[in-house]
Amino acid sequence: MKKLFLILSTCIALQVSAQNQSVSFKKNDAEKKIDVLVGGKYFTSYYFPGEAILKKAVLYPILSAQGSTITRGYPVAIRPGERTDHPHHVGMWLNYEDVNGFDYWNNSNNISDGMKSHKFGTIVHEQVLNMKGGKEKGELTVSATWIDRDGKGAKVLAEKTSYAFSGTTDVRVIDRITTLTALAETVLFKDVKDGMFAIRLARQLEIPSNKPDIFTDAHGVETKVPVLDNTGVSGDYESSEGITGEKVWSTRAKWMNLKGVLDNHPINIAILDHPANVSYPSYWHARGYGLFAVNPLGAKVFSNGKDERNLTLKKGESVTFRYRTVIADKQLSKDVLDKMQADFAKQVK
Repeated sequence: MKKLFLILSTCIALQVSAQNQSVSFKKNDAEKKIDVLVGGKYFTSYYFPGEAILKKAVLYPILSAQGSTITRGYPVAIRPGERTDHPHHVGMWLNYEDVNGFDYWNNSNNISDGMKSHKFGTIVHEQVLNMKGGKEKGELTVSATWIDRDGKGAKVLAEKTSYAFSGTTDVRVIDRITTLTALAETVLFKDVKDGMFAIRLARQLEIPSNKPDIFTDAHGVETKVPVLDNTGVSGDYESSEGITGEKVWSTRAKWMNLKGVLDNHPINIAILDHPANVSYPSYWHARGYGLFAVNPLGAKVFSNGKDERNLTLKKGESVTFRYRTVIADKQLSKDVLDKMQADFAKQVK
């Protein structure tokens, strides 16, 4: 009887620890942000686009349940030893490199000389449509407009994005559901490499590398990524298809998990694709230097020309992108991730 009591007590304790905690929001208009708290602890902030951060909205920084910061600090708050490349990689975001010939992905407040003549687009935050905390999750819905000519031209897309935040004592979850509706007569998402949904990770979660790299975008602009000290760097990718490391880049998968160690404990960060998304299962633009992205529209680049997807919307037509991000202060097995992805597919339409 005593043994049975101990077993039942343990089971109850595990169930309680896995229960979702309350989520609340704190809006700060002066700093153009909305803080998200889970169980009373800071999780992340939704930053309105502006000069302080980027020409797009981002979630930044993002912390695990134990308080470890999983996102890179640069260019907002530089931390010792981290990379200072790609200033447009901040926190978590969604945009695209080529929409009607304008680049929304690479736009930032630190444009290199080689891209001064580049055609950029800007995503302008419009308003907060809904902000509701709760005992088990919090919901934040916002609207934005994609505008060409660096925000000074025509309105191209209307964006409506809903975030759902939740968490337990050792897991945090972000659902991002974004619907883009054409405002222009025709909107063409050209098949290119840089997009669509992404996180830029802390240095410790990169894959250790002993060689410099040079990355060239679709316009021929090169970015040099130098060799850095690998002390404490422990990241490694694993896909739903069993592919690992740098080899996951350009492959297709239902989910991608990044495993590493941060602040002396295991961290797993998984992005889950959704069956209703374009090109499911998607191609992954996941790099060892800290860019963790999923791009359902970059088929030509990732397949070496064997596949191609140019998405066109007529005025009034819409496309929706659905992604779930799981941040765990523990290891996530393939079976657990498969179940999480299946649950996401059922819960979100």
